[in-house]
Amino acid sequence: MAKRVLHITSVIVIGFVFGIIGLFIGVQLGGNFATQFVFNGVQGYEATGQIGFILGALIGLISSWWFLSKRKSS
Repeated sequence: MAKRVLHITSVIVIGFVFGIIGLFIGVQLGGNFATQFVFNGVQGYEATGQIGFILGALIGLISSWWFLSKRKSS
């Protein structure tokens, strides 16, 4: 039971860290290239930052779940 809780907590933390990294990458790209991009009522770097956070979190959640599950089964 404790291993399962640790696995779930690890996946969530890694997903959050990837989300923060995606946020910063999105802000940098939006500030330089996508100044007219609109998402969720905001424009420019704020919008691309939100998209970056969402994509980064999804990538982090999926990749950490896959890596930790594959490692656990071996």
